[in-house]
Amino acid sequence: MAGEYRIAVIPGDGTGPEVIREGLKVIRAAAARFGFAIKTKEFDFGGERYKRTGETLPDGAVGELRKFDAIYLGAIGHPDVAPGILEKGILLRLRFELDQYINLRPVKLYPGVKCPLAGKGPEDIDFVVVRENTEDLYSGMGGVQYKGTPNEVATQIMVATRFGVERCVRFAFELARRRAKKKTLHLIAKTNVLTWCGDLWWRVFNEVGEKDFPDIKREYAHVDAACMWFVKNPEWFDVIVTPNMFGDIITDLGAMIQGGMGIAAGGNLNPGGVSMFEPIGGSAPKYTGKNVINPLAAICAGAMMLDHLGEAKAARAVEAAVMHVTANKLKDLAAGRMGYSTSEVGDLVAGALGR
Repeated sequence: MAGEYRIAVIPGDGTGPEVIREGLKVIRAAAARFGFAIKTKEFDFGGERYKRTGETLPDGAVGELRKFDAIYLGAIGHPDVAPGILEKGILLRLRFELDQYINLRPVKLYPGVKCPLAGKGPEDIDFVVVRENTEDLYSGMGGVQYKGTPNEVATQIMVATRFGVERCVRFAFELARRRAKKKTLHLIAKTNVLTWCGDLWWRVFNEVGEKDFPDIKREYAHVDAACMWFVKNPEWFDVIVTPNMFGDIITDLGAMIQGGMGIAAGGNLNPGGVSMFEPIGGSAPKYTGKNVINPLAAICAGAMMLDHLGEAKAARAVEAAVMHVTANKLKDLAAGRMGYSTSEVGDLVAGALGR
């Protein structure tokens, strides 16, 4: 055996368990082909547990998760639990306490996938968004006064630290160098309005680039302009680095131009610790148990996890298998319109992996 990896599995809510089941099917097929072992332990964190116990993460959960090589997450979000409780109590807490300071979102159009942009094909849409993942408006700083009165005041504070910005920017420069495609890094921010935080990002971006990455071309776009260019000229982009809130928004736009949430995967990375990989779509509760949800995003997240663990050949093989299936098998990526069930799509990818 080349290696053995311990994976914490959080199937989560809604269709999460269904897509994770197929992701693990493919990961295990890749392990068998490339000679490594996967050992998993499942955790029931999510809406049903919260309804039973009133807790999002039990005491000691984060400490236990630190012992794994990676975390594989299905989805968080339950129709019977108020918005924000599970997201803040599970997702944000894990990101913050495990210091998963990079949210990595590939935006890649696979062959056979319908793109909503006229005249654009796989050769035009292949870039990566590096989103800072532990600061900005998500830090939780702020508060409310006079709640429920006509004089109510609410504040949500945007936070940027030199330390947090620089480590994110450095990761993005290094990624642009490793990808060796256009060797271009775009900073997407809003420096003309958010002058304090924007100025910090701008200075760090240029200082680090000029000193340590002179081989990487630097570009800049305001976030509103970037949304236009994603639609008009997605081929301009190679690697993007951006603050947390802007990254949250533009990656959903990125998912749409690559064909939809059914194919969009992401990673929450701590390069020196435990990272977590997930499909970026929600729990889709209306499809729960129907075996019609698209598992490809979860499978692609599994490929990202394999690459992060050092199994690059296996990761490339999984992606190639997904591309074979999108090019030759699926009618559509939407739930119920694929021409195959959830489990059959997993079988197709696992089968293509053995080709």
